[in-house]
Amino acid sequence: MSKNKMPSGLKEPQLTRNAEIVLKKRYLRKGPNGESIEDIKGLFWRVASSVAKEEQKYEASPYNWEELAKIFYEMITSFKFLPNSPTLMNAGTKLGQLAACFVLPVEDSMEAIFDALKYAALIHKSGGGTGFSFSRLRPKNSRVGSTGGVASGPVSFMKIFNTATEQVKQGGTRRGANMGILRVDHPDILDFIKAKERDGELNNFNLSVALTEDFIQAVEKDEEYELVSPHRKEVKGKLKAREVFSLLVQKAWESGDPGIIFLDRINRDNPTPKQGEIESTNPCGEQPLLPYEACNLGSINLAKFYDPKKQDINWQELKTTIHLAVRFLDNVIDASKYPLPQITEKVHLNRKIGLGVMGWADLLFQLKVPYNSQQALKLAEQVMSFIQTESKAASKCLAQERGPFPAYKESIYYEKKLGPYRNATTTTIAPTGTLSIIAACSSGIEPLFALSFVRNVMDGETLVEVNPYFESVLKQKGLYSPKLMEEVAKKGSIQKLDFIPEEIKRVFVTAMDIEPEYHLKMQAAFQKYTDNAVSKTVNLPNSATQEDIWNIYWLAYELGCKGVTVYRDGCKNAQVLCTGKADKEDKPNKCTSKVKERPEVLYGFTQKVKTGLGTLYLTVNEVDGKPFEVFATIGRSGRSITAKAEAIGRLVSLALRSGVEVREVVKQLKGIGGEHPVFQKKGLLLSIPDAVAWVLEQRYLQGEQINTHSSSSLNKPVCPECGAALTFQEGCFLCLECGYTKCG
Repeated sequence: MSKNKMPSGLKEPQLTRNAEIVLKKRYLRKGPNGESIEDIKGLFWRVASSVAKEEQKYEASPYNWEELAKIFYEMITSFKFLPNSPTLMNAGTKLGQLAACFVLPVEDSMEAIFDALKYAALIHKSGGGTGFSFSRLRPKNSRVGSTGGVASGPVSFMKIFNTATEQVKQGGTRRGANMGILRVDHPDILDFIKAKERDGELNNFNLSVALTEDFIQAVEKDEEYELVSPHRKEVKGKLKAREVFSLLVQKAWESGDPGIIFLDRINRDNPTPKQGEIESTNPCGEQPLLPYEACNLGSINLAKFYDPKKQDINWQELKTTIHLAVRFLDNVIDASKYPLPQITEKVHLNRKIGLGVMGWADLLFQLKVPYNSQQALKLAEQVMSFIQTESKAASKCLAQERGPFPAYKESIYYEKKLGPYRNATTTTIAPTGTLSIIAACSSGIEPLFALSFVRNVMDGETLVEVNPYFESVLKQKGLYSPKLMEEVAKKGSIQKLDFIPEEIKRVFVTAMDIEPEYHLKMQAAFQKYTDNAVSKTVNLPNSATQEDIWNIYWLAYELGCKGVTVYRDGCKNAQVLCTGKADKEDKPNKCTSKVKERPEVLYGFTQKVKTGLGTLYLTVNEVDGKPFEVFATIGRSGRSITAKAEAIGRLVSLALRSGVEVREVVKQLKGIGGEHPVFQKKGLLLSIPDAVAWVLEQRYLQGEQINTHSSSSLNKPVCPECGAALTFQEGCFLCLECGYTKCG
C-alpha cells in the first residue's frame, strides 16, 4: 500500500451507483480474504500521491510534490482525466505495474517462442495486455534443420499462447488479452484468416492481418502477389490478392475477426525507425509498438469541458488539463515497475505515452451537434488537433525540465529539427470501457449504444437509466415521463418514435442509427491528429452485406486509418463466450454459450406443485442466492412425460448456467399451454413448463411484471459474471453492470 498520508480536506468523489460497484469490485485493494482494505477516496489518493511523488526526481520541476498530488487528485476525482486501469489498480502498491499495453517479439526458434510465452504470462499477471506478430515464424511443414522434422506453423503456436492465457488472470480482475498479427504475405495467411472458425478457438486473441501497400495495389489491379517464407526470404507461392481480400471480408462479416491493420502506414509514423520496424499492436489495436515496448495510457473526459454560458468548449480549461495529464503520464513511466528488464530499458529509452479522450458523444449532445454530421467531423479534427498540439507543447516543456527521451537524437524529431520532446509519442485513442463507467460518460469516441436502458439492481428489481443530456432536453421540452423512458429503453433508439421532435432525433442518435461510413469518418478525423492509432468499432446492422464490409475496408485505407474493426450486429452473439462457423450458404454463425462449472456442493429447495399430468417435484439449487440448476421429476406418469419433465429441467439448467437471467427463462416458459391445465389456489397452471415458470417467478421475481415469450434478450451476449447484456465497442465486449470486459 501507498504510505503517503492522505491530507484532510480532500473532497469526496461524486460517483454514480454503478461507478461505485465497478470500483469496489475491480479496483479497490483487497486483503488475503478478499475484503477491501481501502475505500474509494483512498484509492484515488493512492494513485495521485504515488504518481506525484516522482516529481521529486527533477530539481527543475515547478511543483512541490505534495501540492501536485492534490492537483492530480482533483483532476482524477472530477473525472476530467483518468489513467488506464493498471495505474488505478497498482499505483502505490507492491506490484506497481502501471502500463496497459505491451508488445513482445516472437522469433523463429523454440527457445524464443517459449520465452515470449513466459514473458506474456508475467505481463498478464501484472495487469497488462500483449500483442504479438507471428510473422517471423516459418510456415507449417517447413523443414527444421536442427531436428530434421517439420514446423507446425504460426497458428499452431498461437493455440499454445491462447491456452496459457486462459490460465492466467490479471491481478484477479482482468483476464489476459492478446493481439495476434500475421503479415498478409506470410505463406500461412489463409490458415490465419480462418483461425477462429471453430467454436472456442483462440478465444483470448484478437486477430489482425497486416496489409502491405504492395498487397493493396495488387487488390486494386486484380493481380497476384507473392508469399514469402520469413526464415529464408524465399518466395513460396502466389495468391490472387482479391480472393484473399474477399476471404478477409467474409470472415469479418461472419464474426468480426480478423481485423486489418495497414502496416506500411503505421511504420511511416514510427518516430524511432532506426530501432526497427513496428510489427504489432496491443490487443485493441490502438497502440503500435516496437518489440518490448510498453505504453501507459490516459483519457480526458471531453464531456467535462462544455461551457454552458458560451455554449462552446472551454478551451483554456482543456489546455490546462492536457498539460497536467502529460506530466502525470510521464511520471507514471518512472513510477511503474515493469515485469521484464528488456521492457524497462525500452520504455525509458522512448518514453511513449498515449493521451486520448472519452465522453465525445456526451460533448456532442451538449453542443447539439449530431454525431453523423459534417459539423461533428470538423469538430473532431479541431478537438484532436488541439490535444495533439498542446500535448506536444507539454512534452517539450518537460524536455526542458527533465531532458528529452534518450533516443531523441535517433528519432524523426531530431532529423526534422522539430525540437526535443520528452516523449516519442503523446496521443492515442484507447478503449475506455470501465473508465467511462467510473466517469459516467460515453466511451472513447464511440456513440451511445442506447439512450435509455434497464439496469438490474437486484433480483426482481430493475432501474431505468437514461442518458442525462437526453433526459435534460426532454424535461426542457416538457416531454419527459417514466413511461416514455421505458419505451425508449425497449427500443434503445428514438428514431422511430413519432411524438419526439425531429430536432431531438437529429442530435440524439445511437450507434445503430449512424451510417457505417460516418463511424469510419469519425475514426479518420481523430486519426488525423493522433500519433499512434484509434480504437473504434464500425457498427453495422445485421443486414449488412459482405460488399458493405469490403467498401468500409477500402474507405479506411483511403481515409488514412491505421486499421479497422467492424462488428455486424448479432454476427457473433456471445463472441466473448464462443466463436462460430458459418455454413455453406453463408448464414450467420450460431453460437452456444459457455456453461459455468458446477460447484461440488450446492444447496437449494424442492417445491411440490400439482399439475394436470401429476405432481411435479421441482428442485432448484442456488449459487449466491440465484438459481443455478433445476431438476424436474413428475410422479405417476408415463415415460414420455417423465422424459419431457427431465428435458425441461436440463434445458433450464443449461440456460441458467450459461448466464441467462431467470426472468428470461420465465418469459419463455410462462403461459405455455398443455392438454391438461389445472386450476388451484396458486392460479391456473397450463402445463409442466408453465408450472416451472410459476415456481421460479414466485421465488425470484415477486412483484415483477413478466411479459411472456419475449426472446430478444436470449439472443444477446450476456456477462458471464453477472448475467447482464454485453455491448461490443472498441474491439471488446463490455458489461455496463459490473465492468466485466473481454477482448478476443
